[in-house]
Amino acid sequence: MNSTFRVGSLFGIPFYLHISWFLVLGLITWDYGRYLAAVFPSLGSIAPWILGLITALLLFTSVLAHELGHSFVAIKQGIDVKSITLFLFGGLANLDQESKTPGGAFLVAIAGPLVSLILCVLFTIIAVISPITGPLSAIVQMVAVINLALAVFNLIPGLPLDGGNILKALVWKVTGNPYKGILVASRGGQVLGILAIISGIFGSFWNILIGWFVLANANQSVQYAKVQIKLAGLTAADAVTPNSPIVLGQLSLREFANNYIIGKTTWSRFLVTDDAGKLRGELVVEDIKNVPTSHWPQVEVKELMKNVSSTIAVQPEQSLLEVAILFEQLKVQALPVIRDNGVLVGLIEKAGIIRLLEMRSPVKPA
Repeated sequence: MNSTFRVGSLFGIPFYLHISWFLVLGLITWDYGRYLAAVFPSLGSIAPWILGLITALLLFTSVLAHELGHSFVAIKQGIDVKSITLFLFGGLANLDQESKTPGGAFLVAIAGPLVSLILCVLFTIIAVISPITGPLSAIVQMVAVINLALAVFNLIPGLPLDGGNILKALVWKVTGNPYKGILVASRGGQVLGILAIISGIFGSFWNILIGWFVLANANQSVQYAKVQIKLAGLTAADAVTPNSPIVLGQLSLREFANNYIIGKTTWSRFLVTDDAGKLRGELVVEDIKNVPTSHWPQVEVKELMKNVSSTIAVQPEQSLLEVAILFEQLKVQALPVIRDNGVLVGLIEKAGIIRLLEMRSPVKPA
């Protein structure tokens, strides 16, 4: 069952609601409706709950405006905004990619809190200079306070909050490494989450929920940053598959079968090179079955090879992080590693990158 559903688009951005949004909508409606009923008994039995619902909707409208602030700045930088989702703990703008510079990342992060502060000022001015009184005035003041709280809370320096993204951008600017920024900001999020959970034990259950949410996301960000930092410190050459499936084109099918296939490998494809070691094509092992075995000594591997693009390849000195991103973009499981002079070094596999990271991870004592 899908926990989110689309309710439309805003400025071309798909807008979704998570089912948890309805829980918070109901709780805020009930809580603030009860408050209005107690403070303004003249409202009767139904009006407080209607006004409570309006207040809850204004709260989420404020959260939506906050996320649109992030989105508009991202779009200005050429970043696609996949969607905006409102859920239990607020909202989330799903961006297609990160900003390319720390300055750009800072602007995207700060945009949301700035929108909330502007709304706080706007509703405060309305509350002060407008003639409205009674419950309507109370609602306007409440929305102003909510936007102030939204801005201040999000400026706390810990991921996944906006303050964490601001801290990430600053560390990125100082160190030149965006993933170190993520790591530092994620540590801040872990501290924030733990403190929120502790405070919730002696106070509000909401603090526990918020703390758990922040801590879970911060833990995930820490792991992500650690992997990215490791990848950035390695090269494609470090992850080349040992005994990569490479064969000379001049080899006969009989030699190929004896030396590389029978009882020796599970590879289904081999990269074919010339005498100079340059990539010329690819041999699908299954294809040799189309040649009678009596002809294998006379038929060379290059006669059965298929064309393979040498443009979709990586260089030995290329960052393993770039290679991992390339795997995701191309949706492939393996790529050839080729030097500047065209010589084939070997094959790099997505699974091989994972194995390399596991080998370099410290072993925890039992």
